[in-house]
Amino acid sequence: MIYQAEREAVVFYGRKMLQLGLTKGTGGNLSLLTDDGEHVAITPSAVPYDSMEPDDVLIVSKNGQVIDGSCKPSTETSLHLALYKAREDIRAVVHTHSLYCSVLACLGWEIPPIHYYMAFCGEKVPVAPYATFGTEELALNVATSIGTSNAVLLANHGMVAVGTSLKEALTVAEAAELLAEIYYKARCAGTPMQLEKEEIKKLREAFKTYCEGQR
Repeated sequence: MIYQAEREAVVFYGRKMLQLGLTKGTGGNLSLLTDDGEHVAITPSAVPYDSMEPDDVLIVSKNGQVIDGSCKPSTETSLHLALYKAREDIRAVVHTHSLYCSVLACLGWEIPPIHYYMAFCGEKVPVAPYATFGTEELALNVATSIGTSNAVLLANHGMVAVGTSLKEALTVAEAAELLAEIYYKARCAGTPMQLEKEEIKKLREAFKTYCEGQR
């Protein structure tokens, strides 16, 4: 089996995503750029994470052609590939339907820098315009909207987190969900205070050492 390590990582973090409550059932998807940078290991469509095996994971080219695997690749394959093409620093993508991120996505609220955990995600978590799932339009919207952030909300859908590894991307997804919950509840109570851009820059520098430990 080619790219066994990458396939095993996709399975492991897919199960972890489910255990953390960041998605339900077969929702969401994950992918990992192969070590040689030539291909992408991505979750199959409609296969439960708790029964998924490494040989269920697809290996696709950067143009979406299936190189190895008998299952159908994720319906959001084009979204993952668009992100890899958009930024060279992205080596892993995690798409979740976590509760509070999905709530904010349905409200069309981006997450501003209201908590120091924003350092995991960037200066803010933007919202990509709505498009039907699995379409090239959605892929373009997400790749365009994410900017320099490590997380982006998908209007009326969910969220996407990126990183240099699946461990890092999942950490970003967790942070984004916590930020979404804090922001939603804070707005229910009043007007949340925002951190200054300079403070966010300082926090992001401080978090670099932590994030290196996630790789």
